[in-house]
Amino acid sequence: MKVTILGASGFIGKHLLSGIKDVCGSSLRRDGWQNDLKSSVVILNLVGKAHDHKGTATEQDYYYANLELTKQIFQVFVSSSAKLFIHISSLAALEEFESNRPLTEENNCHPESWYGSSKRAAEEWLLDQELPSDKKLVILRPTMVHGPGDKGNLGLLYKLISRGIPYPLSSFDNSRSFISISNFCFFIEQIIENYDKLESGIYHIADDEPISTNEIIEVIKKVTNKKVMSISLPKYLVRMIAKVGDVIPIPLNTKRLKKMTSDLLVSNQKIKAALGIEKLPLTAKEGLERTIRSFGEAKS
Repeated sequence: MKVTILGASGFIGKHLLSGIKDVCGSSLRRDGWQNDLKSSVVILNLVGKAHDHKGTATEQDYYYANLELTKQIFQVFVSSSAKLFIHISSLAALEEFESNRPLTEENNCHPESWYGSSKRAAEEWLLDQELPSDKKLVILRPTMVHGPGDKGNLGLLYKLISRGIPYPLSSFDNSRSFISISNFCFFIEQIIENYDKLESGIYHIADDEPISTNEIIEVIKKVTNKKVMSISLPKYLVRMIAKVGDVIPIPLNTKRLKKMTSDLLVSNQKIKAALGIEKLPLTAKEGLERTIRSFGEAKS
């Protein structure tokens, strides 16, 4: 079974290329990319724009990368002999900041950023398309994915603790859903092998257990063998500092504080039930330990 990944040069794509059989990568930057899809059975779309570290991206940039390019790829899929289209969306299409109850696929969407809104627009467009009877569409909403090569917030926490700098927000006791790249790849493998069990539609993928930021800090301390104390600054003081950050460019502002300290829980039960999965290969803590160890290995 040939699987073609579009957008395979990123963090997730590289892991899928090395971890799944009969997979090849393709790029929309190359002329004739459409020909790469003709002999595919499965097309996996990772193309999109997520982070704007330089702060120069416009709303149009997000909608072009996350919606218009998705339209082009899907239209090639419909005219090809491929049977399954896996589109990687984002939890941001549903919720970007906070939920103290596990989010399901039936919850109402209210994205707040250009990224989340453009991802939701792509979902809506895909769901509105008429599929041939022999084809299926699976839209995946992953929570934050982490693993070796990850350049997200976990890496920033690792740098903080590994340098002996105390974590200042331990007074906030939150719980969030993540997914390790190992569990992500496992879900993709199971979907490819058993897509006949799935109905076309949206599915959430996440680790089986949520984990708190304070627990993540303890995992980092354990892996790095660092005895770093945590500082419990009063919540009111932290919130005041964050409000200052909304006006003055300091590392903390109200949006960043919300992402770091609020609950964001996600249910993975729909896809597990459909595929007959009882338990994922790695627990949330085991996946985090692998990721944290990889940071140290990359450093050395």
